[in-house]
Amino acid sequence: MFAEYDRYDALGLAELVRNGEIQPRQLVETAISRIEMTNPRVNAVVHKMYDRALTTADGPLDGPFAGVPFLLKDLGPMFEGEPTTSSSRFLQFHIASDDSTLVSRYKDAGLIVLGKTNTPEFGLVATTEPDFRGPARNPWNLDHSTGGSSGGSAASVAAGYVPMAHGNDGGGSIRIPASACGLFGLKPSRGRNPVGPNFDGAWLGLVQDHVISRSVRDSAAMLDLESPPSRGEPYIAPAPKRPFADEVGADPGSLRVAVCTDSLFGTRTHPDCVEAVDDAARLLESLGHRVERACPPFDKKEMVEAYLRIVATGLASDIDAAGRLVGREPTHEYFEPTTWLLQLIGRKTSGDHLISLLVATQETAREIDAFFDTYDILLTPTLGRPPVRIGELKPTKVQMIAIETLRRFPMKKALDIVLEQMAADNMDPAPNTELFNLTGQPAMSVPLYWNTEGLPVGTQFVGRYGDEATLFRLAGQLEQARPWFDRRPSI
Repeated sequence: MFAEYDRYDALGLAELVRNGEIQPRQLVETAISRIEMTNPRVNAVVHKMYDRALTTADGPLDGPFAGVPFLLKDLGPMFEGEPTTSSSRFLQFHIASDDSTLVSRYKDAGLIVLGKTNTPEFGLVATTEPDFRGPARNPWNLDHSTGGSSGGSAASVAAGYVPMAHGNDGGGSIRIPASACGLFGLKPSRGRNPVGPNFDGAWLGLVQDHVISRSVRDSAAMLDLESPPSRGEPYIAPAPKRPFADEVGADPGSLRVAVCTDSLFGTRTHPDCVEAVDDAARLLESLGHRVERACPPFDKKEMVEAYLRIVATGLASDIDAAGRLVGREPTHEYFEPTTWLLQLIGRKTSGDHLISLLVATQETAREIDAFFDTYDILLTPTLGRPPVRIGELKPTKVQMIAIETLRRFPMKKALDIVLEQMAADNMDPAPNTELFNLTGQPAMSVPLYWNTEGLPVGTQFVGRYGDEATLFRLAGQLEQARPWFDRRPSI
């Protein structure tokens, strides 16, 4: 075992391996020991690949992260010979026949994958509590959620299993759990990282893959190795002027920062989340940035509907693809009731209605791009509330009865009413992340604040499309001004 494992980020561990100060097997054995010690309580790692990881550790390794233990979210990228279930019973026996492009790049970088992490079914909600695997629990307080959908990955990093872990973000699924677990999480610009060849739909461009990490420099270095354009990708972001790793530690200059504590897709913001943003704004001013109150213009009702219908239609397509993978027709008994209901809404959404919402989304992206003519950065709460309790966002008995009725009688008018009710009832806990999946802009959650209950409350920083460089420069400055690396839960 390596007693000083916690002292290093992923790049630090790789440097120890490169200098011959430690062997990859020692790192893998340390990570496995940590998982075995506390994962029964946390339930973050849901599929173990220990034997394969130890064999890899003993073989030749190369790359900037050679020998570093790593975990993959059980949603999206495929790892040859291992299951990818999306936390769905329907896919529980599916084994990948090849590697996704992103997994091949992780292997080439020398990362050693120990297993797969917990996620809500098909990554749909802002908490990781799938019926198939049970809830992932927040290492800061086991009664609270990790957030979702990369909740298992965030919990694994917070609990000290690995220094960083894979996640993906279709509506906040990197930033939400990063906020809930006191970590750094960046959603790249649309088209920055490859999603193929297994996940090309990716909710019409909403989903981006990356990592959740303790250090900013790990996130930047990973984005450098993940992001070269791949053949046939539906979107490709503008190339950076220099490696993202070079931006961390570079002077961001005096940035113009708009501060908005309004609930972008919801109705209210918890006082703890407002205070986290106000605290971050004061910190920014002390660092020489120019801060003022301003919120981006957009039609909230239209964008909430656009987001939900894109997700619903994307889910219907994902479930059809799952049926082709396993060679049988998807039927409701294999899926959670809310998953089945949402895909029914997707199937009842007409093509012309969806296209009109996509056009409105592009118009909104132009409006928000113009907002960034005035400002370099937008600062908001990552979440609308501190981490919720396990079970708090589950449907009530009355809601479950309504869901079952709609499954049996899926009338379009009734499903449209349900979609409106979803928007009214479910956006408040995590209302501020989805807009930037629609517009494609990069956004990051930074762990600068903990509330009086000892729970992390992240702050979100949004940049111009294609400009992760400015975000990394700012994040590096914030990390130096208010270090969080050694702030860890008692577990």
